[in-house]
Order: sequence, then C-alpha cells, then structure tokens
Amino acid sequence: MSADSGPSKPLCNGTSTIEMCNGYCSKPHMPWFGMDIGGTLAKLVYFEPTDVTPDEEELEVETLRTIRRYLTSNVAYGSDGVRDVHLEMKNVKLAGRVGTLHFIRFPTASMKSFIELAKEKKLATLADTICATGGGAYKFEEDFNKVILILLLWNCSMFQHYFFSPSVSCICSSQHVVECVNTNRRLSPRFYTFLQEVELALHKLDELQMLIQGINFIDDTYPSECFYWAHPDDEEQCKKVPFDFSDPYPYLVVNIGSGVSIIAVKSQGDYARVSGTSLGGGTFLGLCCLLTGCNTFEEAIEMAAQGDSKKVDKLVKDIYGGDYDKFNLPGHVVASSFGHMMCEDHRKTVCKEDLARSTLVTITNNIGSIARMTALNHGINKVVFVGNFLRVNPIAMKLLAYAMEYWSKGQLKALFLEHEGHFGAVGCLIELIKEKR
Repeated sequence: MSADSGPSKPLCNGTSTIEMCNGYCSKPHMPWFGMDIGGTLAKLVYFEPTDVTPDEEELEVETLRTIRRYLTSNVAYGSDGVRDVHLEMKNVKLAGRVGTLHFIRFPTASMKSFIELAKEKKLATLADTICATGGGAYKFEEDFNKVILILLLWNCSMFQHYFFSPSVSCICSSQHVVECVNTNRRLSPRFYTFLQEVELALHKLDELQMLIQGINFIDDTYPSECFYWAHPDDEEQCKKVPFDFSDPYPYLVVNIGSGVSIIAVKSQGDYARVSGTSLGGGTFLGLCCLLTGCNTFEEAIEMAAQGDSKKVDKLVKDIYGGDYDKFNLPGHVVASSFGHMMCEDHRKTVCKEDLARSTLVTITNNIGSIARMTALNHGINKVVFVGNFLRVNPIAMKLLAYAMEYWSKGQLKALFLEHEGHFGAVGCLIELIKEKR
C-alpha cells in the first residue's frame, strides 16, 4: 500500500516501528538548531543555509520554508522571544554547508509557549532529533514528546490505532488527539518504544561539554570573539580590546547564568567543574524584583545604570576615614554590602536605582572574588566570563575586569566573549551535526 493512501487497519504484528517510520514518515532534512534551556533563559541557535541550490529549493517542503521564514524574518517572537541580530554570524561553514547562525532567546518560563509554537509550525514533521542541554532539557522532555505524538497523529491516521490501546475508539478530530495525549489517556507502550527506536525525542546533552564545545567552535569561527576591557575604572579611557585566544589553555570559564559554575579547562577534552556559587544572575534579578518592583532583567540593569551604590554600601573609608594602608585596602572598596541600610537615616535617602546598583555590585563582587581565588588555587591566569548575566551589562564586566586586575596585581586578566550566553546552544548544534554525519 502506498504512503499516500495509508493503511486502513493497524499494521501487522511483523512490522517494526522503524520499518513503519521508513515506510510512512519519510521526512526531508530537518532545520539545524541547538537549544540550551537554562533556569532563567532558553537559548536557541539556528543555522540558516544560504547556499541552497535551485534544485534543493524546488524539493523543499513548505513546512521547512515556513520555519525558515518565520525564524529569519522576525526579530521578536510573541511577547518575550528575541533574536539578537547584532550577534548574527554570516558565511559560517558547517558540515559542508555555508550559512548564517541566528541567536534567539526567550524566558524559560515561556517554554510551554515555545512548544506550542513548535506544534503550530509542525516542527516534528521535519525533526527527527532535537539536541538540547540545560536543566530544561530534562524538565520539558515529556512536553516535547507530546508534541511529537500529536503531530504524528494529525499527519497519519494509522498511528492512532498503533499508539493508543485497543480500547480507545477512533480519534476523528485534532482536538480529540490533543485531549488524549495531554491526559496520557491509554497511551500504548509502543509509543515510547517508537520514540526510542527512531530517536524522535530530545537528546539531553551534558551542559559543561556543550559549553566548552560551543566556545571552541565560535572562537575558531569568529576571530574577534574574545576581548578584554582596558582601563575599566576610567570611563573616559575605558574601551574594549580584542584578545588573541588562539592559544587558550589552560583557562577558567566562569559561566554566570541563574547560578554560577566555574570550569577549569586544560585542553579541549580535559575540563572539570571546580567551583561555583548559587549567587548569580537569577539572584540579582530576584532581589531587584523584590527591592525595586522591576519585572525584567533589562529593567533591572537600566535602573542599576542610573543608581549610586555608595549610598547603600558601607565603604572602607566610611569605617576608617580613608584608606586602610596596613592591608592595602583603598577607601573606595566596599567593606559591607548594603551596610548603610541598617541606619534609618540612610534608608530615607536611597532610591530604587541605588538599590539596583548595589545589588549588581554585590553579586558581581562575590563572583569576581570566587573566580579569583579559584584561578589562584589552580594556577590559571586567564579567566573567561560568559553567560547571559553579562548581556547588556557593561557595568558588571567592567567591575569584574577591574577587580581581577587590581587584586591580582596584574597577574589575572578577565576575558569576555561576544556571544555571552549562547555557547551551550551552539555546542548542541555542533553535536546535532556530528550525529547526522
């Protein structure tokens, strides 16, 4: 029986799910993308081929064209999805193809909306593998599997008989399909066997491995990726300076997301998580939401840029009247974060912007201190800071740059990467290509 007409009865017992897929679910190449589903932000990296030949274009199915047009013609998706156009990388060579890398992000809290969008765009009719990392790759696995099943049922009525228990009557509408899947109503064990055999599910990949793999690929592809801040404590002279990262090892990666992980990288395949802290970007945003009433990271950073942390924090000079020379502590160094807030008179003088700035300084100083001690303990003098905490956040980058250089007496250099928090997703994209080859 041809695939067009479809079987009118369930498959015979001698037909395997692999044979069924090959016989009835022949798909074109899926879109190439990788995902990093973090605690606060989900990141998606999409490879748009720009070397499509006329013959290839003619053979493309409409679904693939629709997905490509949707991802590349928009800079915003829904109310909170964003494509970072300034990070776009053109003429990237990947697995024998040439194309553009697009970098997309949205709050992890909107992950269900993304899954609904994937369902609407019929992604699972093209995708046989979704490579993802981060905690959300585990948290949302069941939701992705449901999307896969729904689309299979919509597109091929024979699967209704195959994936549901015999007691389920004929499913004649898409609404009925969604209802049955969302309630897990009498799903046959054959569905889960099918997912395993045809690998039609999320591939959950190691977070640290994908991070390092992404950093290696982007730095090899984009020579201007790495930079440092010169004169970070002088607003007039401060500037970004490219850094040659072609001979990187050993180096320390400080990945600042919701929390912070610190990885010592000795070679491409030799790395380990050596430290970290729960006080990261999620802490900064959470505290700012409580203290200032802001709702987004961008709002919190904008407030911090207008505030004065010295009104909130107690400095060395507030205690000693100046520098503390015996221990080489300049008067402008923070002695107690939020230290002035124990005094009612001080509390009356501060505004929300001051509180946001102090929160940013507090979190950043703590990360810098832990990173510096970890680098010294491991004998490493290159420290690379990455993660979406640094997005639109030059204040934190300059604080880290100054602190690392000052307290190490010039022995440690804080390095930064242009693509900030997208490396885990890039690593997943590279892993997808490896699997397909």
